[in-house]
Amino acid sequence: MKLCRFRSAHRPWPCLGLLTTGNTLVDLSSVGVECLTSLLDSPDLVGRLQALAQAPARRLQLSEVTLLTPVEQQEVWAAGVTYLRSKTARMEESDFSATAYDRVYDAPRPEIFFKALGEKTVATGGEVGIRADSKWNVPEPELALVFNTRRELVGYTIGNDMSSRDIEGENLLYLPQAKTYRASCALGPFITVGASEAEAREWTIGVKIERDGAEVFAGETGVGKIKRSFEELAGWLHRSQEFPRGAVLLTGTGVVPANEFTLAVGDVVRIRISGIGELVNRVAVV
Repeated sequence: MKLCRFRSAHRPWPCLGLLTTGNTLVDLSSVGVECLTSLLDSPDLVGRLQALAQAPARRLQLSEVTLLTPVEQQEVWAAGVTYLRSKTARMEESDFSATAYDRVYDAPRPEIFFKALGEKTVATGGEVGIRADSKWNVPEPELALVFNTRRELVGYTIGNDMSSRDIEGENLLYLPQAKTYRASCALGPFITVGASEAEAREWTIGVKIERDGAEVFAGETGVGKIKRSFEELAGWLHRSQEFPRGAVLLTGTGVVPANEFTLAVGDVVRIRISGIGELVNRVAVV
């Protein structure tokens, strides 16, 4: 089952939707379900969504709506160096930082960092940013774990953890500037609910980058290649932390373009996770 937030010509404010067969969207807001945070806190979320799918609610086609990010005021965090490919790429960025990335991949404590406020994330169809003071920028396609206010893993979405590799490679202390800036995080288009970790680990993650209508990069990996379990990552995220509105955790990337590649203004980034859908964004300078 897939949840989303959207607006339409008839309802130009943020609404909640439930995707059913044939690209039909059940407008949950039309039956009084308007808060995503509260909905995700439902004791039996899957059962409630199954009931709502049969409710006498307004129904729309996906083509009639504009999809928004599937978060409200949830904080977005990220785990790094969870794929072997990511460790290798980070070590290639800088001899200065290589040892740190090598150690964290095998360390008991993962790398976890703040990425964005929910209201600052970019929806599918929006523009993701590359910094004006960076010359080496890449998208990072990632599975994102969605947690409710009770720390329960309730769903999955797609994340794009935009990164300035030259800034991060210059000095590890510049990580916040390389990772956390305007339009550096895209999420969406849906939250998939009801899948177990075992099922999610069967999904594939693919990315394609188009420039002037031509494909300039493509890559794919599997969610199953994430080294740490979702339970382990969740435990570290919530350790000594409080998320009164819930949280989203990006789980790391296993697809990294070659070192000579960098994003350009106008590029289109398409990230697809087989169990969720496709997140599409154009690149702009911020």
